[in-house]
Amino acid sequence: MARDMSDKEILKMELDQLKKEVSTTRTSVATSCKETVSFCEEGAANDPLIKGVSDDKNPYKGDKGGCTVT
Repeated sequence: MARDMSDKEILKMELDQLKKEVSTTRTSVATSCKETVSFCEEGAANDPLIKGVSDDKNPYKGDKGGCTVT
């Protein structure tokens, strides 16, 4: 795509992108990490990867015998 554009068009596109980025609200990594951990802990009770899936709702149990991770 950039091969078909003139230098002026590429610079305009870069300027537009920088204008979008400058208006983006920034937060510290520490704050983002705390929010992510909080979000994960809130959903852990309903997470099938942590809690597991009951046999009656699991389409991979039964006739196929499930799977074993080794």
